Amino acid sequence: MNLLNINISFEEYAGIAELSENDRQLCERAEQTLSNSYSPYSKFKVGTAIRLTSGETILGSNQENLAYPSGLCAERVALFTIGATYPNAVIKSMAITAQTDAFEILKPITSCGGCLQVMAEFERKQNAPIEVIFYCLGGEILKVPSVKSLLPFSFVEDRLSSGN
Repeated sequence: MNLLNINISFEEYAGIAELSENDRQLCERAEQTLSNSYSPYSKFKVGTAIRLTSGETILGSNQENLAYPSGLCAERVALFTIGATYPNAVIKSMAITAQTDAFEILKPITSCGGCLQVMAEFERKQNAPIEVIFYCLGGEILKVPSVKSLLPFSFVEDRLSSGN
């Protein structure tokens, strides 16, 4: 038996003012897209902004449906938009934030497992890391250098894509 450890490195910021101008703008775009959230059931709005290496920014917000689980998280809305509209684009970074009137969000929210798997697939497909910024409105921010940091054991089965 071998005992192995996985450690991740991430950056922590006290607030948006500490970020670089590019990261601050990406967080602000994610915040702006909260108004496009369709979340009448959970009342939990999530917004995502994704910066492509071309400089273009793609936005996404969570979209709920009364017939659970037919809705879709903000991250997947934006990522699937990229896949359908810009299939060869390379993602540089993404920012994710949330807001609700039901309670005060005190820490950055993180992506669900389904979103992490989709994010990992995009990172694998482009063979380049995607920086992820978890932005708490009016609070702290966490930034990781790669999706692999968040989901080190993502589902990978190379034989599925090889045609065997």
